[in-house]
Amino acid sequence: MPIPEYRENHRRNLLRDDVHLRLRDAIVDGTLAPGEKLRDQELATWLGVSRTPVREALLRLAQTGLVHAAPGRSTTVATLDARAIRDAQAVVAAMHRLAVELAVGQLDAADLDEMREANERFAAAVRRGDADAAIAADDAFHGVPVRAAANGAVEAVLDQFTPVLRRVERLRFSSLAGRASVDLHARLVDLCEAGDAEAAASVSHQTWQTLKPLLDTLADADAEEPSHEHPAG
Repeated sequence: MPIPEYRENHRRNLLRDDVHLRLRDAIVDGTLAPGEKLRDQELATWLGVSRTPVREALLRLAQTGLVHAAPGRSTTVATLDARAIRDAQAVVAAMHRLAVELAVGQLDAADLDEMREANERFAAAVRRGDADAAIAADDAFHGVPVRAAANGAVEAVLDQFTPVLRRVERLRFSSLAGRASVDLHARLVDLCEAGDAEAAASVSHQTWQTLKPLLDTLADADAEEPSHEHPAG
């Protein structure tokens, strides 16, 4: 068994995934702004890696719609495209609905306590207007039923499409509009505790519909500028 080669390949895979995550997070948190040109050599220098994992990461990010990479043209951070975000929102909502439906009955008291504690952190972050903390708490909350569902396909789809929603979530969770999700989260936990899988799944789906007003705003902005690039967030 060629153990040294395996270890080397494993290190390369870890590096590739790390670069992808770091670039993805930089786009989501606005470090790399919508419309900004992405030059692989500059990014490689910034991250302290070679150009190869950067190029691979940019290809993956293009597949999820976070960057635009056209042959013969520069690669740029994608602007907030209403249609792409609507597509991602529909998929993410459906996957979370399925995860909750599968998870009810598998969640124990510790899981429910974890969800309630995450919702308390989420509520506090929304009150402060701390979008980063709100997103982290929201991830922790929804991550409990996803983990309990133990469905690899659901996890893979969410990993691919959730980042597309992050920039819109940052806008929502930095305002008081995010407070509506606090009550929905609480209802979801109560329904999970009661063992009502159908109702819990419905509420889970509803939590992801709270993004629609912002998506409608983006769609209106897109319609007003049909011949230009979509306006940045």
